[in-house]
Amino acid sequence: MTTSVVLATNNAKKLAELRRIVVEEGLDIEVLGLGDVATFPEPAETEWTFEGNALIKARAAAQHTGLVALADDSGICVDALNQMPGVRSARWAGPQHDDLANLDLLLAQISDVRDPHRTARFVAAMALVTPDGREFTSRGEMPGRITGAPRGEGGFGYDPIFVPDDGEADLTTAQMTPEAKDTISHRGKAVRAIIGTLASVIGGEA
Repeated sequence: MTTSVVLATNNAKKLAELRRIVVEEGLDIEVLGLGDVATFPEPAETEWTFEGNALIKARAAAQHTGLVALADDSGICVDALNQMPGVRSARWAGPQHDDLANLDLLLAQISDVRDPHRTARFVAAMALVTPDGREFTSRGEMPGRITGAPRGEGGFGYDPIFVPDDGEADLTTAQMTPEAKDTISHRGKAVRAIIGTLASVIGGEA
């Protein structure tokens, strides 16, 4: 019998990414998004760590749906900006601005930084919360560097300006196939790190 879990996101690409990894791991789990469950108030992300914000979202989803809930919080940490934007990545240009505005602002802020010093890393934290209150977290990182201009149409967020160290042919994560990105991405690493816990929870072992 297939068990349903909910991923606390309205981002279709994040949902597709988790579904791909669940299939790769051979788990008989149906992953729902927020669009598949009854609407509930979106909690404010008030923590200053990726893990803290992921837990806020997963707790709300578990409470309102009665399902095992997963949530992620992720962002880009730029060395030349003292690890910012960090947890503010999605709102870097202000709460009313989109991905392109965030990306343009970040590029402008390091426009005078030479290539050797444009190092950065994507960070993702995954949180798993059960309806009875058990909580687990995992973390994944993808080191790389910031390009001088956007390249590629895939991915989302800062993908068009990020070249991962473990990638190939100087491609940005927006130029990579979804499958290639999954194997090295921060979120892919965080998901794989918590998949075993998810399987145990679903199986009644954790």
